[in-house]
Amino acid sequence: MRIAVLSSFYPLRGGISQFNAALLAELGKCHKVKAWNYRRQYPSFLFPGKTQYVTPEDEAAPVEADATLDTLNPFTWISTAKAIRAWKPDLLILPYWMSWFALPLGFVGRRCGVKCLGLLHNVIPHEPHFFDAPLTRYYLKACSGFVCMAGSVEKDLLRLKPGAPHIVMQHPLYTHFGERLERKSKGTKNLLFFGLIREYKGLDILLEAFRDLPEDYRLTIAGECYGPFDKYREIIDSLPGKDRIEVHEGYVRDSEVKNYFSEADLVVLPYRSATQSGISAIACHFGVPMLVTDVGGLKEEVGETGTGIVASSPAPEEIRKEILRFFADDSIRKDCEAAMASERERLSWSAFSAALTEFAKTL
Repeated sequence: MRIAVLSSFYPLRGGISQFNAALLAELGKCHKVKAWNYRRQYPSFLFPGKTQYVTPEDEAAPVEADATLDTLNPFTWISTAKAIRAWKPDLLILPYWMSWFALPLGFVGRRCGVKCLGLLHNVIPHEPHFFDAPLTRYYLKACSGFVCMAGSVEKDLLRLKPGAPHIVMQHPLYTHFGERLERKSKGTKNLLFFGLIREYKGLDILLEAFRDLPEDYRLTIAGECYGPFDKYREIIDSLPGKDRIEVHEGYVRDSEVKNYFSEADLVVLPYRSATQSGISAIACHFGVPMLVTDVGGLKEEVGETGTGIVASSPAPEEIRKEILRFFADDSIRKDCEAAMASERERLSWSAFSAALTEFAKTL
């Protein structure tokens, strides 16, 4: 099969780019593949991070992709559709995670003359706007079928496009960060908050939960903040145990990821809203149990698979209660580790790619 993928690739940085690179590599083992990239994803003044692009320090592996699509320039939408049509793919995969991309992807999907598969990380973004639903409907109409990355994504899809052909598949595990290292810290209970720091991810909730934890608990925060870090710094400075909190605010290079997960006992995702999370895919790869909140697809992704525990709500007292319960009962950790060993076999990129292509053949 000839498969084209239009999405974010190197030199654009971030979890979506990493996901696409892994998917492209796996599909390329059995199919003829070609990647089309964004020439510009967002205008700089709308991007909340420090940079959209990899730097020499990121150590990201290059991916060959034609950077043709500018989300702000409709003329590039026309030329991108023309280029994809000229390549004559059997299938075009259009990953989607926010409504900013709905118009260019929907336009290209309609005009490339090929069957389109929507790969839905989100249908409605974590921080929604009134225009998300109508824009997303425009994108959805360009696709013949959909891969939903969580049950909550499936619900959003069917609300906007009832009866849409689709399958639900869990996020495969990231394996390109290396293996877990021998732990250096001894005698402490180490919590980890990892990844982009955004309002919906609830770092402030975790900090308030940390306020009353005993002195043998430590918290590491590692990731780039989308927006000012000031409000989190104010909370940290107000905590009696602020000397037990280690902050690494900034983009984490691939080679550094294993350092944080190797020292962690528990990865905490205190999210206010969610669909699925690439962080859980990293934690499962390194064999670190997770604590998540009962929002979006996190319960099915972590709680129902047994790879972690679930707090009933994103409230500091609930997060604190579950952290204490986890460390009070060692059988919880052992059960999570056993479940993760099983999940590592199931959530491979080869299985994900095979299921995706088999579904595409039915459309």
